[in-house]
Amino acid sequence: MGFLGFIKGFSSVYRAKPRIRVYPSFCQYGYCHIQCRTFSHFKDHDDSVLPVLIVGAGPVGLVLSILLTKLGCDKKRSTVSCKTYELGWVKCSVLEKSKSFSHHPQAHFINNRSMEVFRKLDGLAEEIQRSQPPVDLWRKFVYCTSLTGPVLGSVDHMQPQDFEKVVSPVSVAHFSQYKLIGLLLKKLEDLYFHNCKPEGLNDELFRGGELLMGHECVKINATGQSVNVTASHLKEGKYTERNISCNILVGTDGAGSTIRKLAGIELRGEKDLQKLVSVHFLSRDLGQYLLKERPGMLFFIFNTEAIGVLVAHDLMQGEFVLQMPFYPPQQSLDDFSFETCKHLILKLVGQELSDIDVIDIKPWVMHAEVAEKFVSCDNRIILAGDAAHRFPPAGGFGMNTGIQDAHNLAWKIAALVKGIAPSSILHTYETERRPIAIFNTALSVQNFRAAMAVPATLGLDPSVANSVHQTITDGVGSILPSGLQRAILDGIFTIGRAQLSEFLLNEKNLLGSSRLAKLRRLFEEGKSLQLQFPAEDLGFRYLEGALIPDSDSVGAQEPPTGCRKDYIPSSDPGSRLPHMNVRMLSNSSSEACISTLDLLPGDKVEFLLFIAPLEKSYHLAVAALKVAEEFKVSVKVCILWPPETVKGAEARSKTALAPWENYIDVAEANKSSNSSSWWSMCQMTDKGAILVRPDEHIAWRAKSGLDDDPILEMKSVFSAILKV
Repeated sequence: MGFLGFIKGFSSVYRAKPRIRVYPSFCQYGYCHIQCRTFSHFKDHDDSVLPVLIVGAGPVGLVLSILLTKLGCDKKRSTVSCKTYELGWVKCSVLEKSKSFSHHPQAHFINNRSMEVFRKLDGLAEEIQRSQPPVDLWRKFVYCTSLTGPVLGSVDHMQPQDFEKVVSPVSVAHFSQYKLIGLLLKKLEDLYFHNCKPEGLNDELFRGGELLMGHECVKINATGQSVNVTASHLKEGKYTERNISCNILVGTDGAGSTIRKLAGIELRGEKDLQKLVSVHFLSRDLGQYLLKERPGMLFFIFNTEAIGVLVAHDLMQGEFVLQMPFYPPQQSLDDFSFETCKHLILKLVGQELSDIDVIDIKPWVMHAEVAEKFVSCDNRIILAGDAAHRFPPAGGFGMNTGIQDAHNLAWKIAALVKGIAPSSILHTYETERRPIAIFNTALSVQNFRAAMAVPATLGLDPSVANSVHQTITDGVGSILPSGLQRAILDGIFTIGRAQLSEFLLNEKNLLGSSRLAKLRRLFEEGKSLQLQFPAEDLGFRYLEGALIPDSDSVGAQEPPTGCRKDYIPSSDPGSRLPHMNVRMLSNSSSEACISTLDLLPGDKVEFLLFIAPLEKSYHLAVAALKVAEEFKVSVKVCILWPPETVKGAEARSKTALAPWENYIDVAEANKSSNSSSWWSMCQMTDKGAILVRPDEHIAWRAKSGLDDDPILEMKSVFSAILKV
């Protein structure tokens, strides 16, 4: 299916009958008198109603809870429990149905944009970089007949520019999900979140800052002012229900989201692309062998006895996950016992190992679906992460897209809670993020198809295997006894794997030589499974939402090609702010460089206005500061000086912007002679201006100056962005 056909699969909106009750209210959230700018009913609200309840404590839910808790928790109050803050932080609690966190590695690739988000979480990105395996141990995908046998080819997914930090201040990472969750929990603990277990809870109200383990959401009921959540938990051997009222309910509870189902929100896309079994195991001997002989992240293994993909989560610790195709009902999970899995692992390794320790065996189904809507019930129920979109793992877009969902959503929730914006600001989350999810779904499917091109080239077309399985299950084979169905399926797969015999797959065999040559071309042309997509990871852009498009912006993002493309910096509204190293002129250590992305804080809802040190630009900045005060939103002005004209910069800005003090003078860091200046990189003149949102995406720009009344322009800008 082409990209346009794939997108059309998401276009129809299914209006399902909701399984929750909604009671409409005429003046919800106090918006009857917009001109009074009293948007939020959160101020002086009933203490029995929690502002934000997050259901699901995976990476997305935990990141969202950290972002919300940090918003308002500035350094002046960092030694005091957030529970004593005066309207500073966004009060939230997290429900998790599991009693403990899984140690199954699951997701492991963290892209550039997610690492940029993590840089704002009190050094999380740096902790990941210190803790992850060295990059040379995971930069390659290896294709082989066994882990100790002939190598069919390998692909290095890291390029020199990936380490130069030209387009981003931080590199990608390889770090298992359960380890990431451990670090996120520590960040929450540092923010005075409490990990609460059912047996230690009484009936007191939730004040925010609680992580409630072992609580499963079983019912939601949306009223005019709140969402009432019923959570079931086991206490003293009996299931007990607890009622929690919240203003905003965010479902980050994974691909099988209970919140999505209770809200009656349907998924659109392709179901059941592939069924697999995931085997988590440890083997230090295997890890040491691969460290020495053929280090890599993924190993695609094809031989006559077994086929599988081995994910090396940590070669030094010997931690792996083996993914194998699974064909129920002819096969069942019972066919993958611990002993059977050990036997299959040895077949794929190609030699004996004495220390294989199988930890866990899980079946899972690969889907490519996006929720028909991300926001429902008058902006009170919101989906994020896998609850909103389910991708093939190819390219690692699942967790990364979810983390960026949370980053987009956090400042908007904070703006509502703090009375800066009405609840309609939350709908821009869906307007912006759903098209990105649809695009990333298409890209993930395309990358998955590229992965399947390798076995197809070797004579093992997975689509043929799936067709055979479907014929046996649903077609003429369905009338046969189950045992005979199983025997037929096993026989056909054995014949198929014979294509991988050493007799056939070698350079002396005419057919084998042809297949190997075609496989080499596949790798050389970048048409196999890819790991990095810089143009998509950093270059995604919101076309509408909490921003003001301009006529000079490029059109919609081109359809995905499945090949790696370089990121090109852009100042188009909706784009991520380009990264450039700058020097803070007000800092005594004037040689210290920071990224332009670092100029936005992670602890407050603040916009950033970039200008050059020109008279008209200073006038625009003063207008922005005045209007921001009227709109009760924080704006910082960044005056970006050319490196050769910084003398007297601070005095000039102080005079031009008086009495306002919320500004910073920076200069472009010394660059090579062929490097672009800030304004040329942004394809603008220095007479222009760029307004950046708290999530580091550009909300508005004037490419070459502003001829209109700056006060009126800024009022129009903030009204459009904040939806007031």
